[in-house]
Amino acid sequence: MNPELNLPAWAAMPECAVTVCDADCRIIYMNPRSRETFADGTDRLIGQNLLECHSPRSREIIARLLATGGSNVYTIEKQGVRKMIYQSAWLNTDGSVGGLVELSMVIPAEMPHYVRK
Repeated sequence: MNPELNLPAWAAMPECAVTVCDADCRIIYMNPRSRETFADGTDRLIGQNLLECHSPRSREIIARLLATGGSNVYTIEKQGVRKMIYQSAWLNTDGSVGGLVELSMVIPAEMPHYVRK
C-alpha cells in the first residue's frame, strides 16, 4: 500500500463500498463491503489492475481522472438496486494525483431533495 495513503476510520464502514487504487490503477484497498460486492468477500483483487474489469469508456474516464484530478459521479441500477457511484482522485502530500477512490452506496428509489439557502 502507498505509505502516503492514510485512510480514515470511516473507510471501513459497512454501508458503503470503498475501493482505492494507486496511480498505476492497481487496487490497494477494498473495505469489507467492496470485497463483498466485487470479490466474493475476499481480497483477491488487491494488487490487480482495475482497468482489466472496465469498458473502454470507463478506462477513458479513469485516465482523465488520473491525469487531471477531479471527480466522476453518477447513479446506476442493477438487479433493482439503485446506487450512487462517486469516483475521485486522491492526492499525495505533494499535491500530485496518487490514485482514485470510489464510493458506492445504495440509495432509495425515491429520496428527498432539498434546496438550501
